[in-house]
Amino acid sequence: MAGLVNNLLILFLVFQNSCLGYRSPLSVFKRYKDTTRSLSNECLGNNRPVIPLGRTDFALDIRMPGVTPKQSDTYLCMSLRLPVDEEAYVVDFKPHASMDTVHHMLLFGCNMPSSTENYWDCDEGTCTDDSNILYAWARNAPPTKLPSGVGFKVGGKTGSKYFVLQVHYGDISAFRDNHKDCSGVTLHLTHQKQPLIAGMYLMMSVTTVIPPGEKVVDADIACHYKRYPMHLFAYRVHTHRLGKVVSGYRVRDGQWTLIGRQSPQLPQAFYPVEQPVDVSFGDILAARCVFSGEGRVTETRIGGTASDEMCNFYIMYYMEAKHAVSYMTCTQNVNPEMFRNIPQEANIPISVKPDMIMMTHGHHEENKNAAKSSLLQQPKREEEEVLDGDFHIEEVVDWPGINIKLGQVSGLALDPEYNLVIFHRGDHVWDENSFDSRFVYQQRGLGPIEQNTILVIDPSNAAVLHSTGKNLFYLPHGLSIDKDGYYWVTDVALHQVFKLGAHDKAPLLTLGMALQPGNDKNHFCQPTDVAVDPITGTIYVSDGYCNSRIVQFSPNGMFIMQWGEETSSGTPKSGQFLIPHSLALIPDFAQLCVADRENGRIQCFRLETGEFTKEIKHKSFGRELFAVSYVPGGLLFAVNGKSYPGDVEPVQGFVMNFSTGEIIDTFVPVRKNFEMPHDIVASEDKTVYVGDAHARTVWKFVSSEKMEHRSVKKAGIEVQEIKEAETIVEARLKNNPVSSDALKKQEKQHLVQQANTGVSFVLITTLLIIPIVVLLAIAVFIWWRKTMVYGADADHKLDSGSGRILGRFRGKGTGGLNLGNFFASRKGYSRKGFDRLSTEGSDQEKDEDDGTDSEEEYSAPPPPPVTSSS
Repeated sequence: MAGLVNNLLILFLVFQNSCLGYRSPLSVFKRYKDTTRSLSNECLGNNRPVIPLGRTDFALDIRMPGVTPKQSDTYLCMSLRLPVDEEAYVVDFKPHASMDTVHHMLLFGCNMPSSTENYWDCDEGTCTDDSNILYAWARNAPPTKLPSGVGFKVGGKTGSKYFVLQVHYGDISAFRDNHKDCSGVTLHLTHQKQPLIAGMYLMMSVTTVIPPGEKVVDADIACHYKRYPMHLFAYRVHTHRLGKVVSGYRVRDGQWTLIGRQSPQLPQAFYPVEQPVDVSFGDILAARCVFSGEGRVTETRIGGTASDEMCNFYIMYYMEAKHAVSYMTCTQNVNPEMFRNIPQEANIPISVKPDMIMMTHGHHEENKNAAKSSLLQQPKREEEEVLDGDFHIEEVVDWPGINIKLGQVSGLALDPEYNLVIFHRGDHVWDENSFDSRFVYQQRGLGPIEQNTILVIDPSNAAVLHSTGKNLFYLPHGLSIDKDGYYWVTDVALHQVFKLGAHDKAPLLTLGMALQPGNDKNHFCQPTDVAVDPITGTIYVSDGYCNSRIVQFSPNGMFIMQWGEETSSGTPKSGQFLIPHSLALIPDFAQLCVADRENGRIQCFRLETGEFTKEIKHKSFGRELFAVSYVPGGLLFAVNGKSYPGDVEPVQGFVMNFSTGEIIDTFVPVRKNFEMPHDIVASEDKTVYVGDAHARTVWKFVSSEKMEHRSVKKAGIEVQEIKEAETIVEARLKNNPVSSDALKKQEKQHLVQQANTGVSFVLITTLLIIPIVVLLAIAVFIWWRKTMVYGADADHKLDSGSGRILGRFRGKGTGGLNLGNFFASRKGYSRKGFDRLSTEGSDQEKDEDDGTDSEEEYSAPPPPPVTSSS
């Protein structure tokens, strides 16, 4: 009898566990939470990752191999190969993690992990090929079990061969004891063929900006669905701290059907769709995240750290096996107007009980946030206020880099040490004789350029630190530098792309066939630029003058995909190019922006899919936009092209807000003029360099705030005086007469400053004398008292007493204050920041006008003069 009771009890528990994924989310969470805390840091199963579960089923334990993250917001990855070659299906996910240590986990399926190490920093990438998200976990979410007959297909001829686990360790205060973490997930797999194949549809906002103090901010995502029918069975929401509610819908014939709605502050599990929802060709999938910027003092953007935000709506679906697609994404809003009709429930935050918030967040995190809240009330540092007022870029008129002797400057980049790297053409010139009508280079008899074509320049004094690239190139064009310091360059004559080490004499990787133009996966036609994803190592090539496409390669140079087409007649459409000339990778938003040169615009695309996301176009660009550069934090820099007869738009540089596309500032040089600004690069401190192919020079620009910081803080001069002085200097540089009023005003201010200097000198002298007078008075008083009391012995006693007092004031004893030692002993103190202000002259001779009137890049004939359009 007792055995029967035990068996019935076991069956009951098994049945209860199998139904766990479809219970009330909160009741499931509370039950699951009690059983997982003790497992969060155990390495159960790591030495035995494959666990048989019968003749056809097995479990796969995927765990971090005992890691200890050293800093917050660390992303670590590890991989595990599928132990079988034949097809298998994942039907269940059981997480082993706690929010006390792990912010979130993602499980990817792919065929080639980014590393073969036991584990690695995910900055190196997750997979080198296409990857699919199979599972996501956060906030102590319970297990996820798929419906009967549904599974994620892996293995075989078409399924993923590897699983890659990505773990984001947000706050690492829990690792103060340096324990090792083995968080992960256990998969239940079966060899039994599943008639329905599961997949993941990810809806994600990438451009949302949450203003500080804004009470309600909506982030909307919507895409047309144009595939075979799919059936939705689970959903998951994800934001960070500012998210209030996330809702997802299917929109058909104007009718909104709820897929799921949840607070992202609750356990971020995959919750079952309450009512079955099918999605057919022509439907729209839409989602809205509601945020609040209250309590923040700066803008919050989409990003990967705890201080950033995210807006994600995951959908698990299944499709018939013969039509199955395993992974789809939506990152745009195809119809903003439709959200006027979104159900009101999407705008109503879901209340979360305080005990639930405390339970999901953990006590230590609440204390940390209280401390962070108090820090938010502190005033910002001076260097953080750059964009609060007027923002303006000005040339550094004393920078000697403009005088370096160069050929046609085609490319610029900054290396990991923030040195400026210049790519130029030496004594070769691109003119109307360079190519025939089939884009074959006609001047091969000249041989490669005999000068060093790559120069590494000290950004402060323009000294040449290193040079390379001799006898390698015919007509240099684009240059970029990856996070490891490798150079990526293009040569339009060779029709090739090269990867070079800073000190290498030969390329480490070559793409394209030498001197052979083409448009397939092995050939380019005058490629213009390269960008390398710092996270995945994926290579993007803009190709080019005679092709109109962006080509994507794996880190080892294998062709992945391409997108883009030639601009047809009329208004250019999204994804059409007329010379994709320059690339800017936007890691903050996982996008790639292209300077669509002859269409006079910037187009941006999703890195993973090549989907068009936005266009930035202004009338002030004119007909051509040559180059674009991005600075982390949201600033986009660009330069336009040479004006045509009748055009009114000047040749100039632009500073833009990436999110809005708004022009914040324009800038031009003081010395000489822009002729054909061919490339631009900007650093995080908003130092900007522009290389000009026709002027054969490079200009340096900085923000006016930095100029004022250099002058005002260093010399004690009023800002207005600097402005007036610069006006006079600029007039003299341009050989313009200086008005007598300006000279008189400057002379008057000089006299005033001299008077102020005299007053300051008197004041400082007075302040220095007062303590000495006081000390002398004290000494006289002591001497007088001692004379009255001790008589003849007073002289001796005064010497010893006053010596101790004055010795302490002079700092000669052990208690003296040495400011030099004090600052030098402070953590993080360095003189490096001051070294960047050095403006020592260069020993390079000035490159005077040589009379050469070369024409550059004749492969694209100039369009006939027409009126400019916005």
